[in-house]
Amino acid sequence: MMNNRFYKKKKYIFLNDILSALGNTKKRENIKINDLKDLISASSNDISFLHSPKYLDLVKETKSKYIITLKKYQSLLNKICTPIIVNDVLKSVAIVAKQFYPNSLDDAVDFYVKIPKEKDFKNIKFGKNVLVGKNVKIGKKTIIGHNSIIESNVKIGSNCIIGNNVLIKYSIIGNNVRILDGSVIGKKGFGFLPDKNHNIRYPHIGLVVINDNVEIGCNNTIDRGSISNTVIGLNTFIDNQVHIAHNVKIGDNCVITGQVGFAGSSSLGNNVQIGGQAGISGHLNIGNNVKIGGGSGVIKNVPDNSKVMGYPARDIRDFLKDNK
Repeated sequence: MMNNRFYKKKKYIFLNDILSALGNTKKRENIKINDLKDLISASSNDISFLHSPKYLDLVKETKSKYIITLKKYQSLLNKICTPIIVNDVLKSVAIVAKQFYPNSLDDAVDFYVKIPKEKDFKNIKFGKNVLVGKNVKIGKKTIIGHNSIIESNVKIGSNCIIGNNVLIKYSIIGNNVRILDGSVIGKKGFGFLPDKNHNIRYPHIGLVVINDNVEIGCNNTIDRGSISNTVIGLNTFIDNQVHIAHNVKIGDNCVITGQVGFAGSSSLGNNVQIGGQAGISGHLNIGNNVKIGGGSGVIKNVPDNSKVMGYPARDIRDFLKDNK
């Protein structure tokens, strides 16, 4: 994850303070931990986490020396790093995230937005009733439509068109991007820890990163990441009424048609085409050059160059054969 311009982070936290917050009274060498990151992004000075067997392969690649995990993974991790054993990984990650980012849940409304002054944004065209927050960066020849809100610290590139009634927060947007009317970009993801009396909200400290030449259709919702970022690749076009959940990674040159839904933490390769009203379950890997038929339900990984359809989605030749 890139440096977070949206939340103030503590410079570091001592390992023993993290252990204490997690209810672990065993003292270790009291080293400084720089940040909480996912397995791939973590450096040797960061703490990370493992909560699912789907990510066991990533453990071999991580640089993190300290990983929050379950007891069943302890023997595997002992060979690679120092495991920090907990009963509930995601609850523990939420606790650590709030240690590093104390204000990470305070993001409902940006009260610093105001009508932009022309002298502060040269060569930019604003519609009526536009509000812009603090430290917003907007490139030349960009157009912001009527009634849109660009919250604090957002970056938008040059030659972009932002439609009417658009809300953008916690996002980094490239050049030549079009975001059409009614879209909401960068809201917190649907992440919480269920509890009988009071559900615990999960901090979302990631961003939405939209690369150059992307088009986002009307009334789309793109959630920012929880720990890592939600990413839309170069030259990808997304139709209307699409929902993209937290931590989703979409590759370059993809085409996603109307009313497609992505659950959290799934990844698409490059040149993927998805028909209308398809659903992609969470934590899946969809390969390069994949085509997914409209109305399909994808519940397992799809390898490169596949064509799938149906529920559960399977090879399109088998689907057509069974549905003559």
